[in-house]
Amino acid sequence: MNTDALKELLYKIADDQLILGHRNSEWTGVGPLLEEDIAFSSMAQDKVGQSYQLYQMLHQMGEQEPDTVAFMRNANQFHNSQFVELPVGEYDFSLIRHFLFDHAELIRFSMLSQSSYEPLAQLARKIKGELKYHVMHANSIIKQLGNATEESISRLQKSLEGALPYALGLFEPSPFEEALKEGGIFEGETALQAKWEESIRKIVEQTALQLPDLKTLTPVYGGRSGVHTEHLQPLLDEMAEVFRVDPTAEW
Repeated sequence: MNTDALKELLYKIADDQLILGHRNSEWTGVGPLLEEDIAFSSMAQDKVGQSYQLYQMLHQMGEQEPDTVAFMRNANQFHNSQFVELPVGEYDFSLIRHFLFDHAELIRFSMLSQSSYEPLAQLARKIKGELKYHVMHANSIIKQLGNATEESISRLQKSLEGALPYALGLFEPSPFEEALKEGGIFEGETALQAKWEESIRKIVEQTALQLPDLKTLTPVYGGRSGVHTEHLQPLLDEMAEVFRVDPTAEW
């Protein structure tokens, strides 16, 4: 087993979950509807919990403890995509991000449930069950608002077009792609992206929204190698406040 390849894979997945979990938690108490306030809060909690389990796996492989990894790194040490660190914006953007991200994550963990690395396969099967509900929620709201008023359709369409280049950054190729595939650990980002495109297209086609030609878009890469927007470091500083005051505090 290529340990470096596996660690790189685990870090980028865990960092995505941690950062988006904290972003989604920003809707707590300010959601457009009480139901959506609760939904985003619940999904945020799931994502942070999933990141913790992945950091635990990394710790078992010799990396630092989850709290240290989550709260004591600087922005350039994180492997998350730039997509997840963008501010929550208006609800339409957060909803589109939720839709695009969770479709990708459900497929990713479905693929990982067949991984040759059994501890990861077991965890992926558990997380996959949680993510099914996230995707069901996203699909329901997208179909509802994507067929509602002229304003709701227009707002979602604009957010979809703005989010897609960043969403494509989720599939930034790893320097260990071939090692991961050869070792049976993961099928690779290209295979994941193809399945994701098919998955989101099926839902978008059930709405009045139009999915742009993804081949014409330039993916926003860089996050996997530590290149981030100006939005990440302030978020990390906010996330780490409690830990820096009380390092014994538990998640």
